Amino acid sequence: MAVIKGAIEGRVESLLDRLAGALRLGDVDFSSMVSEELPMSSIGEWLHIPPADYPMLRELAHEQVFTQELLPSASQLARSDAATDQLRNYFTALVQDRRRAPGDDPISAWLRTWDDLESDREAADEAVYLLALLVFLAAPETTATLLSTMVWLLLEHPRQLAWLRAHPDHVPDAVEEVLRFDSPNHVISRVAAEDTLFAGVRIEKGSMVHLMVGAANHDPAHHIDPGRFDIHRKAAHLSFSGGIHYCLGAPLARLEATTLLSGLLGRLPGLPGLRVSAAPVWAPRVGFRRIMELRVATS
Repeated sequence: MAVIKGAIEGRVESLLDRLAGALRLGDVDFSSMVSEELPMSSIGEWLHIPPADYPMLRELAHEQVFTQELLPSASQLARSDAATDQLRNYFTALVQDRRRAPGDDPISAWLRTWDDLESDREAADEAVYLLALLVFLAAPETTATLLSTMVWLLLEHPRQLAWLRAHPDHVPDAVEEVLRFDSPNHVISRVAAEDTLFAGVRIEKGSMVHLMVGAANHDPAHHIDPGRFDIHRKAAHLSFSGGIHYCLGAPLARLEATTLLSGLLGRLPGLPGLRVSAAPVWAPRVGFRRIMELRVATS
C-alpha cells in the first residue's frame, strides 16, 4: 500500500499542477481533468496496463455499469453487453500476455498463485481474468464520481471548506460524509439464495432484491438531520456495502479521495476564489451516479 500511496500522491500533484495552469485561462471541467484521470491511472499503473488504453477502458467502464442499474432499458443493456464483451476480450488477452511474459505485476502474481491451486491451466486463466476485471471495474467508475461529488459539495459549502483547511486532520471525516450524503452507488442488487422472511416481507428464492443504499444513508433513525451535508458528523454509511460483499476497492477509493482533498486544500491559497462555475451535469442514471461534467473557475 505504501508504494501505491506514493504513486497516488505523485499523480495528484501532477494533476493539480495541470488544473492550476488551465484555470489561469478560464473555467475547466474538473471531472475530466482530475476525477476521471486519477482512479484510471492509479489502477492502470498498478495492473501495468498501457496508458494508451486508458481512454478506451474508461469509456467501456461507463457503458458496462448500465447492467447494474435499477431499471435499465433494452438499449442500455445492449450497450452494457457490448462493453462487457470488449472488456472480456481485452482482459483475457492481457492475462495471456502475462502468461507468456510474466513480470512483477499483480496479474502475473495471481497467475503464479492460481497455478499452485488449480491444475487446469484454462481454469486458472479464467479465475485470474475474472479477478483482474473485478479489480478494474471497482476502480474508475465509482471513485471518479466520489472525487467530483466531494469537490462539488465542499465548494458549495465554503464555510465547511474553510474549517477543513484549518483542520486538515479531519479530511477523512469529510470524505466519509460525502460518501454518506451522496454515495456513488445508490442501489445494490442481490438475489435471494433461499426463501426468506425479512421485516415481515416474504422473499422467494431466486427473487431480485434491490437495496436502496442512498435511502439507507439518509435514514433519520440513524442520522440527525440526514438531508444536511455536515463534515463535522461522524458519518456511518453503507456506501461500500457490508459483510462478505464489502467493497474490495474501498481502501483505494478512500486513499485517492483523502489524497486529492489534502492536495487541493494545500493549493487553495494559490487558487483564489475557486468555485463551481456551472451546475454539475449528471449521467441519466439512478443506481450508479456519475458527474459527467463539473466546471470550476477562480475569481
